[in-house]
Amino acid sequence: MRALLLIDIQNDFLPTGALPVPEGDAIIDLANRLQAEMDLVVATQDWHPQHHQSFASEHAGKSAFDVIDLHGLEQVLWPDHCCQGTPGAGFAPGLDLNRVEAIFRKGTSPEIDSYSGFFDNGHRKSTGLADYLRGRGVRQVYVMGLAADYCVYFTAKDALQEGFETFLIEDATRPISAEGFEKAKADLLQRGGNIIHSTSLLG
Repeated sequence: MRALLLIDIQNDFLPTGALPVPEGDAIIDLANRLQAEMDLVVATQDWHPQHHQSFASEHAGKSAFDVIDLHGLEQVLWPDHCCQGTPGAGFAPGLDLNRVEAIFRKGTSPEIDSYSGFFDNGHRKSTGLADYLRGRGVRQVYVMGLAADYCVYFTAKDALQEGFETFLIEDATRPISAEGFEKAKADLLQRGGNIIHSTSLLG
């Protein structure tokens, strides 16, 4: 059974959002078309409380994209984004949610960030996504969304660790850093992941 994971296709990651991913809106049509090719579709949603510790605004003298130690983990500081209940945390306009059977919210603890749809960044708490997929009989996971070099990458890496055959759909994601995405792809391939193009699914 094949599952499509729609990662954080939210307003704040679109070009007009608080943490814009270049061309982030370009993947929405593909997200809608790919859903029809899958047995199961789930989505993740960045869902930060106000004053999340990953926000640069919470650290005096720090700027967005500075890197700090946050409770023993390396943490990139971000602009405030995807705060619970705000329009920026909402899913992108035009994204078809009719086939999305479950939404897994992440980044809900103010003390730790969560790039992956499976765990927080310290692997201290699970979202329950892996058990949900296993419970539905999923063996293959196809990952797309935003951003390629962060939440998509970490989700794919954890999917591999959880034993799923994992495919990153390269043209159905966009990175914050092209260089960072190249490193992420190389790492996923080394871990046994697959990098594919949507044409192999849409035929």
